[in-house]
Amino acid sequence: STFNLSFRYANNAIKTSKYNIFTFLPLNLFEQFRRLANAYFLFLLILQLIPQISSLPWFTTAVPLILVLSITGVKDASDDINRHKCDGQVNNRNVDVLMDGQLKNEKWMNVQVGNIVKLENNEFITADLLLLSSSEPLNLVYVETAELDGETNLKVKQALTITGELGDNIEALAAFNGEVRCEPPNNRLDKFKGTLTLNGERYALNNDKVLLRGCTLRNTEWCFGLVIFGGPDTKLMQNSGKSIFKRTSIDHLMNILVLCIFGFLASMCSILTIGNAIWETNEGSVFTMFLPREPGIDAPLSSFLIFWSYVIVLNTVVPISLYVSVEFIRLGNSFLIDWDRKMYYPKNDTPAQARTTTLNEELGQIKYIFSDKTGTLTQNIMTFNKCSINGKAYGEQLCFCKKLSGNPETQEFFQFRNILGVYLKTPNSLNYQAQSPDEGALVTAARNFGFVFRSRTPETITVVEMGKQVIYELLAILDFSNVRKRMSVIVRSPEGKLTLYCKGADTMIFERLHPSCNKLMEVTTNHLNEYAGDGLRTLALAYKDLDKTYMIDWKHRQHEASVAMEGREEKLDELYEEIEKDMMLLGATAVEDKLQDGVPQTIEQLAKADIKIWVLTGDKQETAENIGYSCNILRGEMKDVFVVSANTAEGIKEELQNARRKMCPEAAEEPSVFKSRVGLFWLKKTETMQDEKVDGDYGLIINGHSLAFALEKKLRLELLRTACMCQTVICCRVTPLQKAQVVQLVKKYKQAVTLAIGDGANDVSMIKVAHIGVGISGQEGMQAVLSSDYSFAQFRYLQRLLLVHGRWSYIRMCKFLGYFFYKNFTFTLVQFWYAFFCGFSAQTVYEDWFITFYNMVYTALPVLGMCLFDQDVNDRWSLYHPQLYAPGQKNQYFNKKAFVSCVMHSCYSSLILFFIPWASMHDTVRDDGKEIADYQSFALLAQTCLLIVVYTQLCLDTYYWTAVNHFFVWGSMVAYFSITLTMCSNGMFYMFTSSFPFIGTTRNSLNQPNVWLTIFLTFVLCILPVVAFRFIFIQLRPTINDKVRYKMRTEELPVPAPRRLRRRRSTRSGYAFSHSQGYGDLVTSRKFLMKRSTKRAPLFTQTDSSIFQNQPQHYRTIAEEAEESQGHSP
Repeated sequence: STFNLSFRYANNAIKTSKYNIFTFLPLNLFEQFRRLANAYFLFLLILQLIPQISSLPWFTTAVPLILVLSITGVKDASDDINRHKCDGQVNNRNVDVLMDGQLKNEKWMNVQVGNIVKLENNEFITADLLLLSSSEPLNLVYVETAELDGETNLKVKQALTITGELGDNIEALAAFNGEVRCEPPNNRLDKFKGTLTLNGERYALNNDKVLLRGCTLRNTEWCFGLVIFGGPDTKLMQNSGKSIFKRTSIDHLMNILVLCIFGFLASMCSILTIGNAIWETNEGSVFTMFLPREPGIDAPLSSFLIFWSYVIVLNTVVPISLYVSVEFIRLGNSFLIDWDRKMYYPKNDTPAQARTTTLNEELGQIKYIFSDKTGTLTQNIMTFNKCSINGKAYGEQLCFCKKLSGNPETQEFFQFRNILGVYLKTPNSLNYQAQSPDEGALVTAARNFGFVFRSRTPETITVVEMGKQVIYELLAILDFSNVRKRMSVIVRSPEGKLTLYCKGADTMIFERLHPSCNKLMEVTTNHLNEYAGDGLRTLALAYKDLDKTYMIDWKHRQHEASVAMEGREEKLDELYEEIEKDMMLLGATAVEDKLQDGVPQTIEQLAKADIKIWVLTGDKQETAENIGYSCNILRGEMKDVFVVSANTAEGIKEELQNARRKMCPEAAEEPSVFKSRVGLFWLKKTETMQDEKVDGDYGLIINGHSLAFALEKKLRLELLRTACMCQTVICCRVTPLQKAQVVQLVKKYKQAVTLAIGDGANDVSMIKVAHIGVGISGQEGMQAVLSSDYSFAQFRYLQRLLLVHGRWSYIRMCKFLGYFFYKNFTFTLVQFWYAFFCGFSAQTVYEDWFITFYNMVYTALPVLGMCLFDQDVNDRWSLYHPQLYAPGQKNQYFNKKAFVSCVMHSCYSSLILFFIPWASMHDTVRDDGKEIADYQSFALLAQTCLLIVVYTQLCLDTYYWTAVNHFFVWGSMVAYFSITLTMCSNGMFYMFTSSFPFIGTTRNSLNQPNVWLTIFLTFVLCILPVVAFRFIFIQLRPTINDKVRYKMRTEELPVPAPRRLRRRRSTRSGYAFSHSQGYGDLVTSRKFLMKRSTKRAPLFTQTDSSIFQNQPQHYRTIAEEAEESQGHSP
């Protein structure tokens, strides 16, 4: 322990919190003032504290700023308190630690590297441990890794035999004196390289010997482990780094607009400063007799101070509550996704989940979808269907039964399947928990035909072959990897015969066969092509007899490579390549992976919404092509489907160019790429490839080998140009890295919003790269879900997420921004016009408390109500007409042009709101003959007109009214009049004379008929042009939304049309070997596992509703309906 302390290893305490009681206030305020808007308003508050500058009380800025900072601070404090509680719960857990020759109960935070700890069943693993011994036979332990990778199935780990002999002997464990040398702390959960030196011998350590913090010990009475990494050095904490921060296009646009608003504010203040200088020179001297200037302040200095005064007065043009309101709207729309019963999957009790709240409106702008195939489009539940054995094809089970007896090749085939199976058997039963669904289908099929796996130890495999028990000696396992795409084992039969058995992707196996297998390979290939028409997943099997002398030498070299600290994987790969040569082909298997419910209908709907779908899969080309036709990604009515499969860069370029020329003969030979600058201060350089018009729909299929060339710098633009002309692109045999590269290529050059959807760990890279990542909680664990922004259980829910929630969220956010800028610009520009009538003195046209409450009280709730509940078209009509999605892709609802239009509308409204009340109140008298045109009465009239106009404008923008909307609008109006009456009451004046000077203004003004007539006239002049413009625009140039809303009011939604089965052409198909790396030694266990039940009570108990049944929905478009009506017309 003292030796380990000298290296200053991290202790086992963790800290995920950001603050403590002393640092919270300064650190949180520092973080909040790093935001430009908050820093700007702090600067304004400081200016307001300078008497020579400020014409507004300090509280007009302080109250909103404090409210915004408080809301954010409370949220941050709540989050950090929860983090403190979690840290405390974890750090104060107890564990038995071997200290001074005895077990002592210690807190986790006190555990040090080099300690030996004892864990018991169902306990969390304290730190990253080297497993020393366990209570189970063969030193096995079983762990649940749900907190690491989301998988609930158990994993098996095994200690070294030399340390397993220590058992639970406390004296022997206390005397343990070994040295562990290993890699530094890192975040790779599936890799560990190290060596243990004990009694002069070195032993290789890998991931199978290590228990990681965050896992849970299961089905194991006890185990002992040596602490290797503690606290922040553990792989769990190394993986808890910050995720990629994704921001929407509207976020980027808002930053640019706020910057433009700052420029607009500076321009207005400069104009008014110049006006003040002119006024002071020409008119100001007249007033110096009774309004003398302060000593030392002349006209130029006065104008300089006026500039900053107007920065304060006109500061509302930069809305302080904008960002807070945006977060509230996003949070509310996220809850609507979480609560949507039509995206709930009752079979697995899995609701949809918005795992992030900042990307909702981006769901309404998707142009490209990148999808995995297996488990995403398909169910990833495999059924053994057919096989080819020694050149003979077998299909039906009855055929197997008739030909099995007395057929040595068939018997050897299923014997082979059991020896190579990577699976775990449940105790006292014949149910297997396979590593992958296709593996389980094959092993179960072998069992059904009389070849039953019984038990396994680190050295032996016991199977029952046609009722006879046979024991094989296991000599080596050549593990699977994504590069190798195959796995092998070496066994010795009871007769002493040494044999290597290999299974893997057919392309990898065929390259390593003996030349004598050429004829058999041709026959087997024909069988694979035959299976291709049914879209089956295939796996090739081969074997090789080995020489004993060679095996001894190879085994020695393999051991040397396995204990190497540098280049271990490379050395082992060389040895595996050496021995996996000249193999003999035994046959191939085919399993069926069915489509998920509703996949074809969903893809058809998304295609009608002009969303391009790219499938990125590890399966072979023929499989992907066949599934493409099955799920409507590829369609028979497409003009052509191009296949790119050349093996050279020149060949690939030629195939891409030929495809492009056929789709668009008149297109230029070189792609047109436009370079521009975007972003804040226009610092970001972008390159955009323009879309090219193509007549008709086309498809493109490219394999992984060709894709590797196509993604190189010289060819990637040609690939992108050709692919984007196609409606559908299928990339097969792709690696996880290639998936991410394809998504990144489209993001970089198309400037379009992308979405990646998948269900497995191999999809995580593209999920993180895409603008939106969607995870499906399927058969391959929860890795994709844990890395995603949104998750649900079935692919068919994607159409509702995009066409309903995404479109609504985008429209609501655009409405919010347009309305928010309108009301704030109108509010501010009235102040601007007033400056020309008050000698540019920075006097405000509104009452001080009205300025304070305008954004935070009077107009906050109505706009939130509209942006949380508004629907231009309900969900059923949104799905019925997918074309409604197109405007979001083109960013039509809010852009720079819409912003300029909003500013112009605000300018018009502000002119009416100032000059109509000014003109109508000028030289006006009350009923009793007294003048009414005083400053306070005019201020009350102007602000009342303003509020009524902005409320009415909001009502015009609201399509879908709820009780909440009515309450917010009418309640805010009542609140305004109530607060105004209170502020202008005698009591408030007597208690706070300096703060409430508008005594009696409300009751003296609002009881005059001419005041209400002025309000009505202002209201009509502001609203009538808007109504007239919208009426004319709808009549002359109706949008798709206008047409659908009209149909929704006048017609009932038709019954969904019955599905017509489409006959698709026959295509070759196959399947790339599905497996996971790192299971080589784990299969050497004798005690096998059963997945623990995690069943919960269903969220919804009603089973007779359409929601529960989850029937796929199909909706016809306007065009289809028109065609049908024409077809029925006489």
